[in-house]
Amino acid sequence: MGFMRVLTLLLAIALSAPVLAQHGKGGGGQGGRSQQMTQQDRQRMRDDMRDAYRDRDRDRGRQERQRPMSREERDKLRRDVEDANRNLRR
Repeated sequence: MGFMRVLTLLLAIALSAPVLAQHGKGGGGQGGRSQQMTQQDRQRMRDDMRDAYRDRDRDRGRQERQRPMSREERDKLRRDVEDANRNLRR
């Protein structure tokens, strides 16, 4: 969930860049410097990125813990599913 929030934030920044560049034109010599990120904005972005990486790493660890099923486990699962389907038809 955090990863999507970061992607949304980055997309919003990318889409607002042309607007910010136009705002700086003819504005008294400061150019784009008046649009610098505040300390709070930088910290929020760092936190969002850390959350996104933590979520990604947690999901990757969950996938790595899954091991392939043995032939016996697959056969038992198949029988259980077949039995459940037969019971549903009744």
